[in-house]
Amino acid sequence: MNQPASSTPSSFRLLLVPGVNPDRWLRVWAERLPDHPVELVHAAPRDQLAVLHDGRADAGLVRLPTDRTGLQVVELWTERTVVVVPRDHVLTVVEEVDPADLADETLLVPADDLIGWADAPGDRFAGDPPATTADALDLVAAGIGALLLPQSLARLHHRTDLTYRPVRDAPTTGVGLAWLRWSDDELVQELVGIVRGRTAGSSRGRGEQTLPRTTAQPPRTAPRTVTRSRGSGERGKASRPRRGHRSGG
Repeated sequence: MNQPASSTPSSFRLLLVPGVNPDRWLRVWAERLPDHPVELVHAAPRDQLAVLHDGRADAGLVRLPTDRTGLQVVELWTERTVVVVPRDHVLTVVEEVDPADLADETLLVPADDLIGWADAPGDRFAGDPPATTADALDLVAAGIGALLLPQSLARLHHRTDLTYRPVRDAPTTGVGLAWLRWSDDELVQELVGIVRGRTAGSSRGRGEQTLPRTTAQPPRTAPRTVTRSRGSGERGKASRPRRGHRSGG
């Protein structure tokens, strides 16, 4: 007697680095692809490439910049750099910090640093570099120095004794969706469609032909909030034909 085929859903493994929240995309995925549950593979940014190249994840939400050898990457957004300081620090009197304001600060650069600002103003911590961002934050809380981080990581490591301020004109980091060039399949393209905001009807769904990569659209930037002036609504009214005026021929 033939055994029935296995009904176990095949999962899609998604690499996730700290500070990135994919919840809204996972909800859409669950609605469109309920037979392919997502398995999150957590990894530090320093390990993100190894996880992808070793095949431990099918795709990943990774920190940028990164080595793109052998990868397809869709850039999703850019993050501002912030400086983390104690809550009673003098830098907290301003909403944003100029690079020159860091000149008198001791900067802590952990081994897992993501900013890579080699010529940042200020003095480098004279001791051994902190092993992790969490270790560096402990030193900030102790008044040893300040720490530069992507804003999402500063939020992730929120502490009541610390706060942060954005730094103008500092190097920025980003987040992107990455996958191996030779493992570009329908499920990966479903995820690309979701993070780019395509509707279910316009996404490359399963069963559709895979389009050549040369036709892929450029990544969209994060949505911006547009503030309309009070007069913007009046412009729309002024463009309507006046009563008694016939438009066209």
